[in-house]
Parts: sequence; structure tokens; C-alpha cells
Amino acid sequence: MRFSGLILDCDGVLLESEWVGNAQIAGFLSERGFPTTVQQAMDNFMGLAGPDFLAAIRDGIAEVDGAVRFVRSLDPALPKAVASSSSREWVERHLEHLGIRHLFGERLFSGRTDVARGKPAPDLYWHAAERLCVPIERLAIVEDSPVGVIGAVASGATVIGLVAGRHCGDGHAERLRSLGAHHVASSFDEVAAILA
Repeated sequence: MRFSGLILDCDGVLLESEWVGNAQIAGFLSERGFPTTVQQAMDNFMGLAGPDFLAAIRDGIAEVDGAVRFVRSLDPALPKAVASSSSREWVERHLEHLGIRHLFGERLFSGRTDVARGKPAPDLYWHAAERLCVPIERLAIVEDSPVGVIGAVASGATVIGLVAGRHCGDGHAERLRSLGAHHVASSFDEVAAILA
């Protein structure tokens, strides 16, 4: 593998929660007199965390296509972590549902509690790198949202923009590239090829 470690976002990378959550937000706003499409909700809220966003998303969300197989295929000795804007409890619950929680051990990090500044600041990635004992320059970070890509690029790691989730519409790959993603992958097979 080209890298000494890997950091994965959760929502939109491992879970299809970006689409589900933003569909709920669009419905909520539209019902209250602010007509909003799912795409508009994603343009305005994707990658952010907060009580309204989390409350809008239900338990048992499906994986992003190929995410579970990809995580299970990683070398067990490879230092890996999840760095999410969501709470640690949210991440733990959904990774448990997917059957991959145990593969990360204690290496689940939340921008809400582990650092003073969450995404798009790079602090969460620096924190994860320190806990993984891997220099940030030797890490690959997989992110799907503009907010995540901005922070990941600023951290100094190699950034893979993932556009495999249902929320990634036309122009999403170009947007992540324009924000500095070093690679863009449309599937986890492509992520694996970039890492190899």
C-alpha cells in the first residue's frame, strides 16, 4: 500500500446518511413554507452536524455501496480510523449495524468532542493522525463532502474524494476536485486501486 494509514469519514462515505438526512431536511423545510429540494439541502447542509440533522436521520441506514466489503478487505495491521462530524455514539451505533465497528477499535473520532474546531478545520484529521501514530503526510483520507475535503486538504494528507453515495449528483466530482481533492473515486474499488 502507498500509505501508512487510512482515515475514513462516516456519513456519506460509509453510510448513505447524507441522502437520507438531507431528504428529511428538505421535507421539513418545505412543510414549513420554505420549498427546498433534496439537492438544495445537500448544497447547503452536507457534511455539517447538528441536532436537527441528526434527529432527522433514522437508525439502520444502509452502507454506501461497497463500503463494508472494502473495510473488511483492509489489512488488519493497517492503522485506520473514522473521523466524523457526527457524535461518537452515532458512529459507533451505525458501524455496529454494518458489522464493522470492531475493525476500528478505539479509533473513532468526533469533531464534536475530540477537537475544539471541527470540519472544515483540519484539527480532527491531525488528532486522528496523532492517535494512529502516523505522520499526516503518510495518510490517505476518504471524504465525500466539500466541508470534509476542505479540512482534509488543509491537514496535509492525500485526499480521495468519494462520489459513490446517492447524494453525489452531477458536478459533485468536479466540485471536490476544485477544492483540492488529489483523487476522485466513484466506487470503493477505485479507492482500493488508488491506495494500492
